[in-house]
Amino acid sequence: MDREDLPDRIWTVPNALSVLRLLGVPLFLWLLLGPEEDLWAMLVLMAAGISDWADGKIARWLDQGSRLGALLDPAADRLYIVSTLIALALRDFIPVWLVLLLLGRELVLGVMLLVLRAYGYPPLQVHYLGKAATFLLLYAFPGLLLADGDSLLATIAAPFAWAFTIWGTALYLLAGAFYVVQVVGIVAAERSARSASRA
Repeated sequence: MDREDLPDRIWTVPNALSVLRLLGVPLFLWLLLGPEEDLWAMLVLMAAGISDWADGKIARWLDQGSRLGALLDPAADRLYIVSTLIALALRDFIPVWLVLLLLGRELVLGVMLLVLRAYGYPPLQVHYLGKAATFLLLYAFPGLLLADGDSLLATIAAPFAWAFTIWGTALYLLAGAFYVVQVVGIVAAERSARSASRA
């Protein structure tokens, strides 16, 4: 369903889950960068990933989709990904180039959002590739925390964590490229329509 066709309601279970997920961001950052409680930070990330999956399922199951939820859910996802990237880079879990790559994608999409607003369009619907990428990254990041160290568990977790990271990054960039293509198409159509109306 298109975002504009969703009910304008606030008090729903999926919205509550999205708000809880947002509140988990500062907790995660404090755990990872303050006392460096990596296990607890990993559990917060895992809970965020599970709630990201659950709020969509619950919204469909209870018919509780809403405009606010359609905005909160991707906002929470992006905030988690950006804050996690920065925190993991500060702790040397991931290379800086990976952070720059994914943050660059967010910057480009931010510009595209401004372009859409300039033409009077709301943010585009989240693409299924973007959801798949977010899912992979939200499970890759706890894996990277688990893979830190010399234990047998860390050795086993490392290839899976990096596989999720690589695939998640690739899909995240691809979803961003699709978003840019959609925006370019909208702008081109709007300019053609305006030129035709002037003629």
